[in-house]
Parts: sequence; C-alpha cells; structure tokens
Amino acid sequence: MSVRTSIRTHATAVRAMLVLTVILGLAYPALMLLVGLAMPAQANGSLVRDEDGTVVGSALIGQSFTDESGQPLPQYFQSRPSASDYDALASGGSNLGPENPELVDAITERQAAGASTTDALTASGSGLDPDISPENALSQVPTVAAARGLYESVVRDLVRSMIRPRDLGFLGEERVNVLELNRALDASAR
Repeated sequence: MSVRTSIRTHATAVRAMLVLTVILGLAYPALMLLVGLAMPAQANGSLVRDEDGTVVGSALIGQSFTDESGQPLPQYFQSRPSASDYDALASGGSNLGPENPELVDAITERQAAGASTTDALTASGSGLDPDISPENALSQVPTVAAARGLYESVVRDLVRSMIRPRDLGFLGEERVNVLELNRALDASAR
C-alpha cells in the first residue's frame, strides 16, 4: 500500500469518526434531552401520585397489592405474578422451562388459589408487567366486589371502562392497568 493510499484511508476514518461523534455524541443526546423536556412525566418514569402528591407507583411498572405477610388484599385487583417480586432493579423472568418442577408447583399453587387465566398463572418476561388481561380482571370481580361490599355489576362496569385497546388498533392485546384500576376503585369509594 502506498503512502498516499494510507493517508486517504486514515483521513476517511478520521472524518467518519468526527461525523459519528457529532451525530451520536452531540445530536442524539440533545434530541433525547429535548424529548425528555417535552414529556417530563414519561421521562420521570410515568409516576402516579395520589391527591397529596405522594408517589403511589408507576403506570409502567407492576406492583403487588398484598398485606405485610404477602397475602393478597381481597379489596384490590391483583397484578400478574412477578418472578422478580416486583423489584424494578431485578427485572426479568424466571427462565424456568415448562417442565421445571418449581414452575409447575407455582402454577399449581396459583390455580389452587383461584387463578384461571394464563396471565394470572404465569409471570411476564420482565416480571414487572403493569397490565393484566380483561379476562383476568373480570375473573377477580367477585372477590373484589365482596371485599368492598359492592355489587359485582358495578365493579364489572368499572373494569370494562378501564380496558385499553390494542395499540394502533393492531399491536399487542387489550389490557387493564392494575394500579389505575385500583385507584379508580378507591376513588369511587370516596
């Protein structure tokens, strides 16, 4: 290779590095900053606050609705099971195969507790899914209505009003955000 070819090759590499540095090191971070400034709620984790301004959760991260001993609170709809115990720092699935005795035992235990839909029996891939299927929510209506002393039809209507459609009409599945549903229940009790 001649000296002239070598210089051209190095000059091309330096130009490519400078262009990519400007695009990826300056333009992209600036764009992300502008997006964050334009959408502060989303940039801060889509936090959900109560009337006093206290953070009660995130619309994007599932959480448990249990007592101190870990038992489900019957007056609240229950989230999808979590392999990470709803710890956002430990997001992930259990990676247990369908024949794994631990997974089989967990599913059997959930069935014995009354769970019947797939998303009530198995954890999501992230372990932090904030949504459940409409079928899962509707299957919990009798328990929640009885615990709150409400007619099942009232709670069922609330669930149906909280069903979100598929994104863009065809992506994903219909779903119900558990935190938002439980907050709507609490608000209707006031």
